[in-house]
Formats: sequence, structure tokens, C-alpha cells
Amino acid sequence: MAPLRLRVDGATFRDPHNREVTLHGINVAADAKFPDRPDQPSHVAEDFFNGDNVSFAQRPFPVEEASTHFTRLRKWGYNTIRYVFTWEAIEAAGPRRYDEEWIQHTLSILRVARDHGFYVFMDPHQDVWSRFTGGSGAPMWTVYACGLNPRAFDATEASLVQNTYPEPEKFPKMIWATNYHRLACQVIFTCFFGGKDFAPKAIIDGKNVQDWLQDHFFDALKHLAKRIHEAGDLENDVVIGWESLNEPNRGLIGHPDLSVIPHEQKLKKGTSPTAWQAILTGSGRACEIDTWDFGGMGPYKSGTVLIDPQGQSAWLPADYDDTYYGWKRDPGWRLGECLWAQHGIWDPSTDDLLKKDYFAKDPRTGETIDYKYFTDHYWLEYYRRHSAMVKSVFPESIMFCQPPVLEVPPSMKGTKDDDPNIVFAPHFYDGVTLMTKKWNRLWNVDVFGLLRGRYLSPAFAIKIGETAIRNCFRDELAAIRKEGIDYMGNHPCVFTEIGIPYDMDDQYAYKTGDYSSQIAAMDANHFALEGCKANGFTLWTYVATNNHYWGDRWNGEDLSIYSKDDLPLPTPDSGAESRNSLDPNSPSYSQSQLSRIASITPSNLKQALSGENMTSSNPKPPSDKPDKPGYRAAEAFVRPTPIATHGDLLTHGFDLRNCIFRLSLTAKTPTQDDAPTEIFLPEHHFPQGRNTIEVSGGKWTISVEEGEGCETQRLRWWHGEGDQHISIKGVRRKTGTVLGAEEEEGYLEQCQQQGKNCVVM
Repeated sequence: MAPLRLRVDGATFRDPHNREVTLHGINVAADAKFPDRPDQPSHVAEDFFNGDNVSFAQRPFPVEEASTHFTRLRKWGYNTIRYVFTWEAIEAAGPRRYDEEWIQHTLSILRVARDHGFYVFMDPHQDVWSRFTGGSGAPMWTVYACGLNPRAFDATEASLVQNTYPEPEKFPKMIWATNYHRLACQVIFTCFFGGKDFAPKAIIDGKNVQDWLQDHFFDALKHLAKRIHEAGDLENDVVIGWESLNEPNRGLIGHPDLSVIPHEQKLKKGTSPTAWQAILTGSGRACEIDTWDFGGMGPYKSGTVLIDPQGQSAWLPADYDDTYYGWKRDPGWRLGECLWAQHGIWDPSTDDLLKKDYFAKDPRTGETIDYKYFTDHYWLEYYRRHSAMVKSVFPESIMFCQPPVLEVPPSMKGTKDDDPNIVFAPHFYDGVTLMTKKWNRLWNVDVFGLLRGRYLSPAFAIKIGETAIRNCFRDELAAIRKEGIDYMGNHPCVFTEIGIPYDMDDQYAYKTGDYSSQIAAMDANHFALEGCKANGFTLWTYVATNNHYWGDRWNGEDLSIYSKDDLPLPTPDSGAESRNSLDPNSPSYSQSQLSRIASITPSNLKQALSGENMTSSNPKPPSDKPDKPGYRAAEAFVRPTPIATHGDLLTHGFDLRNCIFRLSLTAKTPTQDDAPTEIFLPEHHFPQGRNTIEVSGGKWTISVEEGEGCETQRLRWWHGEGDQHISIKGVRRKTGTVLGAEEEEGYLEQCQQQGKNCVVM
């Protein structure tokens, strides 16, 4: 076992030279969510329910291609990999039937990542539980174990699954996430985190379903961890940590009233049933259900629709062969009946809801459950088991602790859970852009501030102008980081997911090669990451198989920074492509697209804020040639970043418009000869011989060197003690425009004056 290559020191990461390390990372890879044999992205229906006979053994890519992908990522400045894998990849065939071929492939990929100098932490990924409930993660057999029939989810809308959708290419954008509020996920997550309290009759193999599911999950993860440990050349040297379960959800735990949609449920799109309606349709009853759409200020009711399963049930029939996978279900847990009916929540003979507040209180204490209570009790109990499992194999492992997304973190500070070797691992997405797939440079919303009740009215959460939007993102991330410190203690903060959709504006960029909207959005997100003083991030995502038509090939998402259908970002030595990259008239450097409303006035404020007007006017007509390649906004994500800082990093940031990188630090001692402060400088922005550098003192060098599997350009800076700063100016290119300060002030003043008349969709 190699010595620890990266360690946690309070709220920072440190290397063996005691320099502060910034994790500049990427998720590899989103297509690890689905198998490669057969290659079954979420739009393919064939053999979908043959879930026992699949393999992930070539995910995220074949070993012979790994060096190509890792070299590319290193040249783009990434030093960290969040390694995406699923429970299904380990154990698809059935309980304790582990896929050793996939495990050996994973070890081989990790070795290539080691040879390229990456830090890697392992991410046991899930989205809405499983592919068979519309996402990714758990094997198909776990759905059967919970008494559910995935073949009936389409008719009952227990889950919306693209693989079984009549026209997969028309699967509604981002609707997959609503599965958290549909029957299948509500049942399974309730059982997974709170089955002993809320489903005591759900006994399988002599255990409550909560322990049964968690035991199998932890055993599968431990099996993988032991294989990595036994390899002897991966632990600590490349695998520096493990993340807890991706984006956990509470299911129905804490639901105050099953007959209404709770106030805190912000995501409503398409059919949006109450939990009670989901229970009824899951048992074959017809219900008239509200439909919702997503506008600029969030969801709004758009109508109603009748969902009629025509008697089909989302529950397994009574004659299901429950011995197929080798488990034994307790006779008190009857198949063919709704689990919640068996617990007296409703009466199937009369369809009466008997206990609408069944999940509202902790039956052990009688205390009312809100999301904070869930996190501090149900989730934290789970996390302790998860951490103990990892530490039983990797005692020195860094634990990337991910509580429920955008919820208040667990109260761990100063308790036995305040492990000095943990990292707060939150997620953040610009929800307006993600849900609408449009970048509106005139206004956005402080969603996190709304969630924390910081505004008397949602109208005051509106941010006008691109500068205000960028600052809002930065402040949201800073507030999330501060919550981590306040509740969890003094630990590093790494945003393990953040990213943008590339298929904005009805794929306008793919038709024209103009990625200016994506450049503006990506730069705003990186500005926020740099400004919030987090210790790093792993961008979502890298997908080697991404293409313009199907995107990431999972539920209509298209967030990969790489696509087979786009050109790589040119470097100064790449000939004609390089000369084009310096041309301010190149499509990739055109102005950011404007909203149809060029300016906001009191009279058009309501129109400006409506979801229907979040379209972008094209600065030039579309090309006659479709699918014109562009650089996929690489100008914004291939950016300078600190690699290792002697002392303590105070601030750093990249001004893309002016191509200036600034960094400040404070050091107690001068740098040593073999351990200077190091900064990654992308050649695209900082070609050799065309840079202006100002430093507070010391000496520096810039060199392009072969190492860690590829050539990268680094600035090394030897400096004295005390406060130090450096400014590096590269080649300025036209990458888009923002509103002038006077314009923004005028818009903001008008909005404030007319705030009482703002209409929130």
C-alpha cells in the first residue's frame, strides 16, 4: 500500500510537501449508469427487463481507450476523477452474484488513472433508485424484493421510464427527476431508510427490508473495496476516498399529509400526483391528476389529466415466483397487495385514506419529522454504517459525505460523527437553466435563498443582469459551503456535481457551431466555484459516447463536456484550427444570445419573467449545414487553476473576458526549491511568449512538460512568506458580452420599484 498521497488538514487538502491542493475534477462517466452488454442507454427498449443478464464490464470505456480519455482530461487541467459506478454494475445477476469481470476492468481503469496522476474517489451512484424506476443505481432484483412489478410502472405511472416510453425521443426534458415523488421511489426509499419504523411487516430472509437492502448494498461495496485493497497498488496512491450514496432521498418519511403535495416539493413537472393519488393509481384505480410545467420562476399548474391503469397494479401479483432469487419473504408480507394498505394507511375495499399523517412522526419518539430531522436521524444512521464499512477496508480513506441535496446538512459538528477525515460533498445546478435548457443572461433566481426563506416574496429573489446572476451563483455556493462548516464542522467542501446542459435553445449550437450561450453559462458556474472558496469540484460530466442527437444517452440529459460530434479546443501549435481560434468572428466567440426582450421595463416585467420567453434570439441565421462542429464551450471550462499552493490559498479566479488569472495566498515560510506554488495554464488562453505576469515578489517559470501521461503547461512560482499575489494575462479573445453596469443598475432599480407587481410563475 502506497503512502497517503493526499490528506485532509482541517478545511484543506495537503500534499506530501504540505502544499494546499485544489481538486479540479470531472465525473467519469455518466454512461456508467447503464450497461454496455447489451449497450442499453435509456432510449432503448429491447431486452430492457432482462436486467439479470447485463454487464458493465466496459464502462466507463475500454481499457485500451482509457489513456486517450485521461490524457485529454489532463490537458484540460483536471486532476481529480469522481469515479461513477452503480450497485447494479457489481451485482446485477442477483444477490451476492458479483461481477468479477467488471471489477477487474475497474481495477485496470484505475491503474491508467494512476499513471496519469489523478486523484480518484469512488461514487456509488444512484438516481431515483434504479434504471427500472427511471434512473440508475440498484439492480432490478431490489425492485422485486420490495414487492413491486416494474413491468406495470408505465400504466400506473409508478415511475416514468424512458426505455418504456412510447416515443423515447419525445421523453419530456428532465421529467425523470419527478420519479422521486412517484410510487416506486417513495416506497423503496422509505423502506431503505426507514423500513423498520414505517414498514415493520416487510420482512425478507428474517430481516426488515431496511436492513436487508442496506446489508446487500454495503456487502457489494465492501466486496469492491476489498478487491481494490487486495490489488496492492491502488489504495491511497490513486483511490484517495469514497463518497456516500449519491443524492439520497427520504421517500415518504416526514410526509405531513398524503392527500396533498407538500409545500417543500419544488419539483413538479408533467403529471404530479399527491402521494395518495400515486398509491391509488399504483393499485389500479383511475385518478384525475394535476399537470405542471416549468417556467422561468419554477413550476406552474397547466391542467389536469385522467390516469387510468385499467386495473393494472404496480405491486407484484400474488402468484409471483418469490423463490426465483433465493430469498424468503415473511408470510406477513403478502404479495398482490399494496404494502401501505397492509399497514393500515388505507382501505382497498372502500378506497378510503385512513392515516394521512402516517409518515409525519417518528414512531420511536413521537417527534415531528421534517427534512432536517430525517437527515439528522434516518440518513445519519445510514451514513454511519456506510462510513464504518469503508473504514473497515480503508482505515485512512477520505469520506466524501453527501447529505440530501440542497437540504440543511447534518448536525455533526462537535459530535462523535465529526471525523477529521471527512469532506462536505454538496451538489449545485442552476435550476432555471437546467430545467428550461436555456441560458437567459438578463435574469435568474436565487433558488437557494428561496429554499432558506431569505425573501419576503419570490419576486425579491430575481437577479437582473449577467453580473448579478454570476454573483448570485457565487453567493449561493458560498452559503452552501458555510452551512457545511456551521453544521458539520471545519472540513473541506467539494462540489461533487455542477454543470450545464449543452442542448440549449433547441440544439441551436449543434446547428451553427455557436456555443456562446454555453460559454456564458459554463463561465458563470466556474466564476461561482472560484469565488465561493470551495476546495474543489468535480464537474458533471464526461461521456465518451456523447453525440448531438442523444446527448449523454440517459434520460435526455446532455451535460458532457466532450462529444464525438464536436471539435477539440485548438492549441497554439495546431495550425489552421489555432488561427481560427484567435479570430474574434469565430462562432465560438460571438456575443451571448439575447432574450427577445432586449430590456426590462415596468410594463414588460411580467412578460420578461415568463417561462415562454426564455428563448434566445439568434445573433445570426442558422447555418445551411446542420451539425456544424464547435468547441463545446471548452473556452470556459479549460481554464487556469491552482494545482498546489505553498501556504494557504486566499482567492483565485479567471476573468475569461479579459483572459486574466489572479491568485492570492499567505505563507508562513518561503517556498522550498522542490515545492513551489504551481498553477495550471492552458495553452489555448496562455500561449508561450504571449503572457504578461505580475507578482508581488519571487521568481517564476512557465514550461510545457511531459508528465503524468501528457504534456501540460505549468507556472511554477517561488515566493517569500507573508501575503503574496500573482496576475497572469494571456491572449484576450471575444467570448461574449454582459450588460454594462449602468444598464444593470437601471434594470435592478426598475424591478425594485415595481416589485409589488412582479408576477411569479
